[in-house]
Amino acid sequence: MTSSTMGRRLKAVPASTMHLWLMLVLTFTTGINDAIGYLGLDKVFTGNMTGNVVILGMALAGADGLPILGPALALAGFMAGAAIGGRTLKYAGRAWTAGTTVLFGVTAALMLVLSVVLFVAGDEPARWLMVTVTTLAAAAMGVQAAAARHVAVKDVTTVVVTSTITGLAADSLLGSGKRNGSGRRFAAVALILLGAAVGALLLKAHLGYGLLLAGVLIAAATALGGWHARVTAEGA
Repeated sequence: MTSSTMGRRLKAVPASTMHLWLMLVLTFTTGINDAIGYLGLDKVFTGNMTGNVVILGMALAGADGLPILGPALALAGFMAGAAIGGRTLKYAGRAWTAGTTVLFGVTAALMLVLSVVLFVAGDEPARWLMVTVTTLAAAAMGVQAAAARHVAVKDVTTVVVTSTITGLAADSLLGSGKRNGSGRRFAAVALILLGAAVGALLLKAHLGYGLLLAGVLIAAATALGGWHARVTAEGA
């Protein structure tokens, strides 16, 4: 199949459909990253900041075995990344622009670099290195979350599923019965769960494999999203 043929087929896919599938892929990678961070890198979430806030609160209250520095730096890193993302897309008009591609590309690049760092560090990286990796990974997730927020796929933020679960239950047959967006909500929850399971399994091989897979998937989603945005803009 030639590039032009693939471009025409890609152009036929509605932006809303394309963006939904790409954000679901990114949601899956968040599950991987959080599993690596929590299970392999000293109980720190790199995407789920609610979890870090809870861990930090319990740690500050003196709970045994819970870190303070890692979650605190991850929160700071995530916020810094989100701020950078928001600033980059401040004047962006369309849902997916060159700035969106750059931000997702930066996220992918950071994941890949961090995976290499973990491979080089070996099976038991130093504590300072683990904190550095989780802080930078959280910053990458902040960038991703800000870019995903701009793409604005309803109920799929790529990093948060609590509100998604709320909507899924509230609009279910046992709730309001509206069932608006139930399919995408269920998919988002299922994919972050599956991502966490995959991340946990990859940990058995090495810390770096999870971030490597996440980086490759984010890079692929970024390339596809950028290509789709380009071919649809050409025909506008």
